[in-house]
Amino acid sequence: MSGAQGRSSRQQRAEQLAEVSPRFRAQLDDRRHDRVGADWAGGLPAQYGVAPRLRLGRDRWFNLLWLVPLAAAALVVGIAVAREIVDVPAVRDFMRTYPGESRLPAGTPEGFPAWLQWQHWLNALFMFSIMRAGLSILADHPRLYWTRHSTPGHEWLRFQRPVPDDPNYTAKGDSITLPDQVGLPGRRHSIGLARWWHFGFDVLWLVNGVVFVVLLVVTGQWARIVPTSWDVFPNALTTAIRYLSLSWPVEDGWVNYNALQLLSYFVTVFIAAPLALLTGLGMSPALSTRFRRISRVFSIQFARSLHFLVLCWYVAFVTVHVSMVLMTGALRNLNHMYAGNDTQAWTGFWVFLATTVVLAVVWVGGSPFTYRFPRPVRRFGLALFGPVQRWFEHVDAKPGAYSEDDISPFFWPNGRTPDSEEYRALQSDEFRDYRLAVGGLVEEPASLSLDDLHRLEHREQITQHFCIQGWSGVAKWGGVPMSAILDLVRPDPKARWVVFYSFAEGADGGLYYDAQDIEQMRSEMVMLAYDMNGERLNFAHGAPLRLRNELQLGFKMVKWLQGIEFVERFEDVGSGLGGYNNDHEFFGYRQPI
Repeated sequence: MSGAQGRSSRQQRAEQLAEVSPRFRAQLDDRRHDRVGADWAGGLPAQYGVAPRLRLGRDRWFNLLWLVPLAAAALVVGIAVAREIVDVPAVRDFMRTYPGESRLPAGTPEGFPAWLQWQHWLNALFMFSIMRAGLSILADHPRLYWTRHSTPGHEWLRFQRPVPDDPNYTAKGDSITLPDQVGLPGRRHSIGLARWWHFGFDVLWLVNGVVFVVLLVVTGQWARIVPTSWDVFPNALTTAIRYLSLSWPVEDGWVNYNALQLLSYFVTVFIAAPLALLTGLGMSPALSTRFRRISRVFSIQFARSLHFLVLCWYVAFVTVHVSMVLMTGALRNLNHMYAGNDTQAWTGFWVFLATTVVLAVVWVGGSPFTYRFPRPVRRFGLALFGPVQRWFEHVDAKPGAYSEDDISPFFWPNGRTPDSEEYRALQSDEFRDYRLAVGGLVEEPASLSLDDLHRLEHREQITQHFCIQGWSGVAKWGGVPMSAILDLVRPDPKARWVVFYSFAEGADGGLYYDAQDIEQMRSEMVMLAYDMNGERLNFAHGAPLRLRNELQLGFKMVKWLQGIEFVERFEDVGSGLGGYNNDHEFFGYRQPI
């Protein structure tokens, strides 16, 4: 072929592929979505789960609602036993030796300073929002596991019916609705917005907690909630007996907590709070893939289950705490925390009532506000959590963490499958005429068949998939490293983002797409996969070709891939937020945690 013919051929190919941008972009939904309405997530209908079921053995499930009458019966029996044993001489001597409270160190201050009163209220505000948003996140995959393999039927706790024997049943289809006054927000599959609330308030709660602990130490208030002697345990037993016998201990929280109060406050502040932070970090894909020795034992699902148990502790603590404040001398107790005095005046009650009204307004208005102003909610979370999130972007995954023995027996399918005539025609012919269009800001646009892709460099990797909904799974992927595609098409130096286009539409119509940082494309953990677990990629998981970027969450790994475009900026692609889920459901375009 002469030089002129070669140039002509290249020019013709470039002209053909110059249509990549308009061809794909014309099929995108470029509407600006500023509200959460009835058409949210494609009009996903409300779907309510079931009462929590605890797995017993292999296939038996216990309805945890039965714990309510069982707990009531246990309480009645406990009261009866306690009232009988308090007159037993040995028990009476024990309670005389351990009266129910420990002696405080000399110089321990009395009362509750103003900073403690303010932080107490802020802590309630932040924690209630965190817990509600956390429930919305849980509702997106209402099953908990102890291992990284999110296999249906192997969860230890579920809030949903058993997974049906239906190959078209997806993880998104498994999500459930919460009442708006329980979840934040309650709408089904609103996890993108729930995460911004959850992580944003996490930052505020942690800052408040650090300040709280520092002031505890500086002012000496720590001695009121930190045990200084092992006799706190027998003293706590005495207190428990008194509560159960209905001969309650004298309330004197202004000076010294009883031993049972002290232990509960200590666990809440110094055990449950750090455990909430550590298990939250344990659910980070970035950290899980970085600290492999830890994550092999304490997997992301193990962390998720512990995180839920910490939530249960806080719900139980708040319920008991508020009940006891009101039942053991409401006016005096409320004056302690809300008026800073040890009297029976009504001042603390009125302050408590006013702050409770504020909490109630925030509680009731949280979900409606989210539905009306989703973009400000996203900005709120990004402003608070964005700087923290960027730390995790530099914690890269490395290959070799898993072997074939680690491959999950089940890998959840997800996403709306393609149903266009073009895709069905390709599928019926086993994708013989399939072409991957690669264009945009590149020197050598390309149109690659599956045979072309197979002739390029081949790579295999066994990795763990992290879905934003909370499930995970390990699979073996085979395909072309994205670095080989970059070498083939030679991106222009101006190209900063790579846009991947699917054959499938998103839930609201328009092609599904996602924009990713070009700097990640040369990572050894990024590939275009055409094999899964040693076999050709199947329909449910993205045939004939899908993206695997192990530095990101699963929603960014575009399936049923038909085109790739290199761009300088993504603000003029789709609705301009960097991906279909970002445009429609307000995800962040970077989600390493």
